[in-house]
Amino acid sequence: MDFLASLLRRFPQGRVLVDTASKLAYECDGFPLHRRLPLAIVVPRSTEDVRDIVKLCNEHGVAFVARGAGTGLSGGATPGDRPTVVLALAGMRELVRFDPDDRVAVVQPGLVNLDLSVAIQDSGLCFAPDPSSQKACTLGGNVAENSGGPHCFKYGMTTDHVVGVTLVTADGTVRHLREGDGADLLGLVPGHEGTFGILTELELRLVPAPQKIRTWLAAYSDMSAACRAVSRIVGSGVVPAALEILDELTIRAVEASVYAAGYPQDAGAVLLIELDGSHLAVDTDTAVIESILAEEPPLTLEATEDAEQRTRLWKGRKGAFGAMGRLAPDLYVLDGVVPRSKLERVLQEICEIGRTHEVTLSNVFHAGDGNLHPNLSFDGRDPIQRARALEAGREILALCVREGGSISGEHGVGSEKLEHMEFMFASHDIEIFRAVKACFDPKGLCNPHKAIPTGASCKEGASAKAPGVLGAH
Repeated sequence: MDFLASLLRRFPQGRVLVDTASKLAYECDGFPLHRRLPLAIVVPRSTEDVRDIVKLCNEHGVAFVARGAGTGLSGGATPGDRPTVVLALAGMRELVRFDPDDRVAVVQPGLVNLDLSVAIQDSGLCFAPDPSSQKACTLGGNVAENSGGPHCFKYGMTTDHVVGVTLVTADGTVRHLREGDGADLLGLVPGHEGTFGILTELELRLVPAPQKIRTWLAAYSDMSAACRAVSRIVGSGVVPAALEILDELTIRAVEASVYAAGYPQDAGAVLLIELDGSHLAVDTDTAVIESILAEEPPLTLEATEDAEQRTRLWKGRKGAFGAMGRLAPDLYVLDGVVPRSKLERVLQEICEIGRTHEVTLSNVFHAGDGNLHPNLSFDGRDPIQRARALEAGREILALCVREGGSISGEHGVGSEKLEHMEFMFASHDIEIFRAVKACFDPKGLCNPHKAIPTGASCKEGASAKAPGVLGAH
């Protein structure tokens, strides 16, 4: 093929991968229900490399998709249903510039999230957004998906920490977008899911590392008691850095894995609470938290300010999705959002959906902002189990929207939720999304068929399959 020959002429040996083994490594991200082999994988090292790849794709009409660490959970970095080139950006991992006075860092997109905070820790600054895959996920992927994480309850989503970007648009044009520079084109980039172009540099806002951190692990007999504690804490006016809940099945999976953290295995749920900030602020809010916890005492309560013990308590939460591998070969991690006041009842309905479809369902989630992560464990080699998991997922997301929530809080739409966009948006809304994408990608080559439904993927108004779910008009 002329296209592959052009790639091989432009890049040295080892930077264009076309063998079957390499293709298999890039056939899906963390959403295993959608898999497809790419045409080729190209490993760029600079903005110029990315520009040249995109221009070649344009010349030959070949689709392309950016991929970082492959930790995405909605199929956003998976090749589509046409020949697709994957730009493997994990090698672009330089900290280009660090300015402690202005509290910004300029990085390449392949830099791992946690590595940025580690690199600048002596400055007393850090990068606040911390997805659960923080030790592996890349910052380019975090921006593209507008990732969240446990500490986003206090510090906001990734979009709140993006000052500027360098974006190679779908036609190969290099654009530098920065906060405050005229029309807010930068505001379109966090959460664009790689459909407008390829990010090659990120200017990120940093925050002071907290003077003091205090963490609690409260174990409850059931999920309802844990949810009530969350409502009381948020209602008090205290803003914890994090409020996270793990259910009984997740606790057992974690404690049987390498992520064991000492969670009580007789608990129906555990609640992680974390305060951070100045010594005075943490001490003041600690009194409020402990007073609230005393209103409905947990089965057990552990509190610590010791860094090593805090790491242990968080180990189980950060490793929860990995521990799910003990339950079944495949995992479908959902990402619905509901109003916090409805957590208790919605979780009960979610569990009932799991029982109805005979799927193994567990829950671990960001309780503070109502961002649920029901986990469906199944064997994807069994078409019946696969179908049950997909249908259960559809019903759970429909339920979230019906209760006033959303189909995604941080994982994005990708290819996973294309058919679910109709739960929230009418066809004329979708047409606006398509028009915006066309401004950046008129040929439809940049990560096609992701995030925005095409034609048959979106019916007018509400889905006929999801009675009671209203479209957004």
